[in-house]
Amino acid sequence: MGVTEKLVETITKGIQEKKGQDITVINLEHIDGAIAKYFIICQGNSPMQVEAIAGSIGDTVREEMKEKPVNVAGLGNNQWVAIDYSDVLVHVFLPEIRAYYNIEMLWEDAELTNIPNLD
Repeated sequence: MGVTEKLVETITKGIQEKKGQDITVINLEHIDGAIAKYFIICQGNSPMQVEAIAGSIGDTVREEMKEKPVNVAGLGNNQWVAIDYSDVLVHVFLPEIRAYYNIEMLWEDAELTNIPNLD
């Protein structure tokens, strides 16, 4: 497993720590001009949960991989938090914001993996 794949796995673990839902991993490695190798999209049910998921991702990646994001946007209003790890872009949404932007459909040529929710 490469470093980028390990990062995807670690981010997913951070999302699941705070019960993030409907995780979709979008592999963009074969898409010309893509701005990252992977997008990871998930949702939380409240602004407080969106913030907690974002924090958990940061903590888990820092502890397990000694990496920090290049940028984090959207903290504070916590409706859509974007976390940039260069090769991996993470989007944590409120459900209605996720439905509105429907990012998954932008990358319909990419390989999408839906990760089952943990109960």
